[in-house]
Amino acid sequence: MRSDKGFSLLELLVVIAIILIIMTMALPPIKEAKMQAQETAALRAVTTIHTAQAQYQSQYGKFAPTLLNLAAPTSGFPTASAAGLIGPDLASGERSGYRYNLMPTEEGYVLTARPVAFNSTGRRSFYSDETLVLRQSSTPDPATAASPEVQAR
Repeated sequence: MRSDKGFSLLELLVVIAIILIIMTMALPPIKEAKMQAQETAALRAVTTIHTAQAQYQSQYGKFAPTLLNLAAPTSGFPTASAAGLIGPDLASGERSGYRYNLMPTEEGYVLTARPVAFNSTGRRSFYSDETLVLRQSSTPDPATAASPEVQAR
């Protein structure tokens, strides 16, 4: 008589099938949580850029026309062309699944944050300007000055 120790192939296949079923059920909530985290990070990045713009305006008498003007200088001391107020990842215009765009206007600036892949890295785009009012769009179209304000959660 032979006494085999261990699992049979059938038992291993059943365990693998059960693990795959559990993983399939867990993936949508994980994806949803990741998207929510990226949206929250985008809102914080917009706030960071607003703070940097206020500091830049206080120091140089005008708002920064681009994100690169808010970035750290490659060498030397901060100047109007590289004020050292935001990190290089945010100054690049893309971070945590969102693209950021800063454009100058006659009154100040317009800041937008859009998901890199709508419905994958985020479900909302954001718009703000020198008034510091955050606006959102829950459609693939970007948020604008006419979009509804972001409500505190």
